[in-house]
Amino acid sequence: MKNLKSLLFATALFIGASSFMSAQSKIAHIDKQELVKAMPAYAAAQAEIEKLGKTYEAQFQDSLKEIDSKVKQYNAEAAAQTEEENIKRMREVEGMKQSLAQYQQQMNQDLQKKEYDLLKPILENADAAIQTVAKAQGFQYVIDSGMLILAEGKDLMADVKAHLKI
Repeated sequence: MKNLKSLLFATALFIGASSFMSAQSKIAHIDKQELVKAMPAYAAAQAEIEKLGKTYEAQFQDSLKEIDSKVKQYNAEAAAQTEEENIKRMREVEGMKQSLAQYQQQMNQDLQKKEYDLLKPILENADAAIQTVAKAQGFQYVIDSGMLILAEGKDLMADVKAHLKI
């Protein structure tokens, strides 16, 4: 009777261990960030974002030069102006600085929105490809290896790149 219990226990342990081992083989990993950077659409999106950023930066620098020019002009003319006129000019410059700060905030928000709008379909395409390849190969879980300490499972990068033809 005792041998039967030991045999049943050993069988249960073997079945559990083999189930655990087969569950481990259903896990794969991929560095999603590396995959996205390898996609041609990503390079085009980055170029467009960079171009827009340069345009905004040029406009910002032009406005900054305009403010600097006004400050120099007003400082040079300050002695010849009334105190009331100097206060009016100081308020004008402060208003220009506030407008420029608001423009800079809006510029940053616009750049973030543009980046989100351009990268969202690229990320969705990468996710869909990862899911397609993982399902075709029978994986239940795919972990982003960009954060893994140890990755001994299957790396899907080559298969997903082949699926995307990149």
